[in-house]
Amino acid sequence: MLARVVTFALVGVDALPVTVEADIHPGLPSFTIVGLPDAAVQESRERVRAALVNSGFEFPLKRITVNLAPADMRKAGPGFDLALATALLIASGQVPGDVLAGYGVSGELGLDGRVRKVRGALAMADACRRMRSRGLLVPAACAGEASLLGDVDVVAVDSLGSLAAFLTSGERPATVSLDAAALLAVEPEDDLDLAQIKGHHALKRALEVAAAGGHNLLMMGPPGSGKSMAARRIPSILPPLGVSEALEVTRVHSAAGLLRTEPIVARRPFRAPHHTISSAGLVGGGSTPRPGEATLAHNGVLFLDELAEFSRPALEALRQPIEEGAIRITRSQRTVAFPARFMLVAATNPCPCGHLGDIRRQCACPTTALRRYSTKLSGPLLDRIDMIVDVSSPSREDLIAEAGPPESPGVRSRVREARARQHRRLAGSDAGCNGQLSPAEVRLLCPLEPSARRALYEAHERLALSVRGHDRVLRVARTLADLDGRDVIARADVAQAVAYRETSPVDLLAAAV
Repeated sequence: MLARVVTFALVGVDALPVTVEADIHPGLPSFTIVGLPDAAVQESRERVRAALVNSGFEFPLKRITVNLAPADMRKAGPGFDLALATALLIASGQVPGDVLAGYGVSGELGLDGRVRKVRGALAMADACRRMRSRGLLVPAACAGEASLLGDVDVVAVDSLGSLAAFLTSGERPATVSLDAAALLAVEPEDDLDLAQIKGHHALKRALEVAAAGGHNLLMMGPPGSGKSMAARRIPSILPPLGVSEALEVTRVHSAAGLLRTEPIVARRPFRAPHHTISSAGLVGGGSTPRPGEATLAHNGVLFLDELAEFSRPALEALRQPIEEGAIRITRSQRTVAFPARFMLVAATNPCPCGHLGDIRRQCACPTTALRRYSTKLSGPLLDRIDMIVDVSSPSREDLIAEAGPPESPGVRSRVREARARQHRRLAGSDAGCNGQLSPAEVRLLCPLEPSARRALYEAHERLALSVRGHDRVLRVARTLADLDGRDVIARADVAQAVAYRETSPVDLLAAAV
């Protein structure tokens, strides 16, 4: 007898439909799976066999052939277990299969028949919606996540027994339905605040501007000056995630297996990989491509501490996602696309010892070390950074001063107002904030006062700005005007935006060498 069950293969952060075809015929007992299964799928034969027997079902002692169609797509992971077991139950006549028509099935099986959590439940629910399927059967631990879309019938199963009960009599647990907007409305608790940063008023202003426009930011200064501390307080001033943004982030984190008990990611991601990370770990890769740190920071912050210590290939791999907001990884079978719209925040010492340009301590680096250090950060990468801020060590008076009242709530309010202006202006655009404006949008949406135009012309001549650098100055100036509630960019906006590009670690090192 032949049975068909629809399940899903996770490719990148997308779920693609796979049809499980189970054929049972008389013959010597065997269990063969074809259709490009990986080792985890091949091992599912033993999990399915034990789960069926331990759940009180009969495992057919016949010739069993299972095909995973389409046969030219690699199938990976244990999420096919439940669909395989369901197909065998239907093919052997132990449960009816008509109730399952129009439903997708996914889940990992334990040897006792329990159904375990799988990656990508939200992507599977989205695939069901696009296919106009009736619903989705998923592990109970994934039901909340899968129900976030709201228009897919999600059936939570915790064991093979509960799945059989649903197929036989329609018995099902209470329908799981979560409201994404209600989950996001709960204000998360956070003990990080800008007031904890002693002194550094110019740096705090730069953090506000960067957060308001989603601009890439590089902080350069001696060790212990507070660069990392400042970066880790950026989430406290970022606007909350919208529903569509939260669903995108949840989809990515679910595909990466990072969702724990919460069904939705309610806070903007903050990823801070170690400087020893490989390029594949940073932007994604592997024989079966998995999302990297850049994708896990989607709609959030990617913080690279000690930027100059990262490998050159890893940093250069960031050039495409910074520019395009996406990462494309090509393998022999297909090209996988990962979303990667993040705010890049980086910190670096000006030299190996960290004291180049420090008025308190003299740099002790030899010329050869400075020359080698200067090659770590390429010009094209720095050209993609909107703001470069010089961070000096706080004074003794700043360090011993008493902590003031919280600053982050007030800054976050101004940032939200600036972002709201940008969202109204960018309605219908792919860009979500000023930092993501395309070159055509920069010229259309950044009107300049005559004096501001002259200031930009002078800066272009003085700094030899590239076309990309020119556009990034305009993006920052647009954000400065938004923070002040103005539609037209003034000369002061351009002057401040230019000042954020005049500090360059490459120029400082070149002068020292």
